[in-house]
Amino acid sequence: MRGRKSKRAKRQEFEQMQAPTIGGVTVPRGDGTTVVRVRRGSSLTDFADRINANPASLVTVLFHLGEMATATQSLDEDTFKLLGAELGYVVEVVSPEDEEKELFAAFDIDLDHEEEEQDLVARPPVVTVMGHVDHGKTKLLDAIRHANVIATEAGGITQHIGAYQITTEHEGVERAITFIDTPGHEAFTAMRARGAKVTDIAILVVAADDGVMPQTIEALNHAQAADVPIVVAVNKIDKEGANPAKIRQQLTEYNLVAEEYGGETMFVDVSARERINIDALLEAVLLTADAALDLRANPDTDARGVAIEANLDRGRGATATVLVQQGTLHVGDAIVAGSAHGRVRAMLDEHGNQLDEALPSRPVQVLGLSSVPRAGDTFVVAPDDRTARQIAERREAADRQASLAKARKRISLEDLNEALAAGKVETLNLILKGDVSGSVEALEDALLQIDVGDEVDLRIIDRGVGAITLNNINLAMASNAIIIGFNVRAEGQNAEVADREGVEIRYYTVIYQAIDEIEAALKGMLKPEFEEVSLGTAEIREIFRSSKFGNIAGSIVRSGEIRRGARARITRSGVVVGENIEIAGLRRFKDDVVEVREGYECGINLGSFNDLQIEDVIETYEMREKPRA
Repeated sequence: MRGRKSKRAKRQEFEQMQAPTIGGVTVPRGDGTTVVRVRRGSSLTDFADRINANPASLVTVLFHLGEMATATQSLDEDTFKLLGAELGYVVEVVSPEDEEKELFAAFDIDLDHEEEEQDLVARPPVVTVMGHVDHGKTKLLDAIRHANVIATEAGGITQHIGAYQITTEHEGVERAITFIDTPGHEAFTAMRARGAKVTDIAILVVAADDGVMPQTIEALNHAQAADVPIVVAVNKIDKEGANPAKIRQQLTEYNLVAEEYGGETMFVDVSARERINIDALLEAVLLTADAALDLRANPDTDARGVAIEANLDRGRGATATVLVQQGTLHVGDAIVAGSAHGRVRAMLDEHGNQLDEALPSRPVQVLGLSSVPRAGDTFVVAPDDRTARQIAERREAADRQASLAKARKRISLEDLNEALAAGKVETLNLILKGDVSGSVEALEDALLQIDVGDEVDLRIIDRGVGAITLNNINLAMASNAIIIGFNVRAEGQNAEVADREGVEIRYYTVIYQAIDEIEAALKGMLKPEFEEVSLGTAEIREIFRSSKFGNIAGSIVRSGEIRRGARARITRSGVVVGENIEIAGLRRFKDDVVEVREGYECGINLGSFNDLQIEDVIETYEMREKPRA
């Protein structure tokens, strides 16, 4: 008996015969066709569990392949495939979609549930307006909605994504249409791609006096990739030099052939400014929807959809604009959107009216979330608060692992030796804060695409929505980072701490200014520029209505001085609500004055700007030329 080997010893001996020896370490080998599935951002320990290996041995194998990693470090897809090829495994990284299905299946939530035919009812079409910057997309939506959105956007360029629902009469029946507005600037590629994915029909806006431009083609590609029918709105036909026929000819090169040329695409000549042919455009959308699409959904199930935009509101907390795609969303439902969860406390439509429920294709603003979801995150209704929280926590952990894997800088042993010999590589660390999540995402994508060569490494170490906080400033101090505030500011004590500790904060209201300036700074090509110098701040204590002068802000000067004629901005809880406003009048009691110093009360007239609330902060400033070395 003593001389015979046990079954376990025989199995170990067989496994060692099958295992390759790399650097003195034996690892179980695959046959070249064995498939191993791993989640995004998995570590060597996760991979070792799936192939029944020792994680320490995989660290050694990876080291001999010229890659350095710890057993618990999140790895990217390329590293796993390199390791799998060496060991005889076909490594498949689970897609985010499959990951979602597996996650919800664990909580008995079926995302692929087939609806019964009798349960389906007609729903409104979801239409995304796309096209090149300044071709009139938002003005076209203004004409459809009879509102003025563009006046609230910095520089007249859309920097946010918005959703609205309108009703129109078609063949004697009132029909609803949901519109989604996407930015046309090149920095917003991700937002246009997201708009194309959630939509039923795309309206491609092309200016008749300008023609097909780069973002026109990109928007067209997004729509075609998503297999979405396209209606072309040839805008600005009232302008001199407009040539609608040229637009039709140009778009034939991109497989968009007009109906009058024997094709299938509807072209409508419109003028957003003069409101010409708006009804014809809406009719074209509904005709396309009826002819090409089966737009039905079951309103009697739990709601599912997508978060189009999200932001942090001072009074309401985390809010998200969501588009319901299936089912009906009710006030009181427990929902999870990305890594955010909560119970729907209230729902608002695009006019700020409260709703009790939202049917399929309805965009609504949801209040009651625990944190700000990312634009593009899917949302589902969970059975209860506990389940919603658990799903959100699992999603957050998976996203964190995936981002760690993405951020990991791969370096071979040869690269390491060269880096050590050459000295430390310069790194520019950035912290991004914005007013809405879509803008932060767009800014991050644009900055990471800047080509700065090998001498400078650009890293975004943190990003978020809302005012610049003390935590952001402390992180910037610890990592020598620059904070970029997009439509948000650091206020009061936070601004003082940043100034005292020498933390640089750059404020922007137009995205391309941020991109251009960061790129110029990285390439050392900054020209002399104007520097904003703060003159003083005042807090609004009372608002007086005057038929002669408009609104008068009864204020107390908190710092510096307030001067008549100076430029001012209005901030509400750190978020900019008014920019480049003139101090039109300044009074102390009944006297007109030129300036009011710190500690004194005064009445401030801001001209035609009347969107004021108590506790708003009026900050005055002037631009001084700052020569650069």
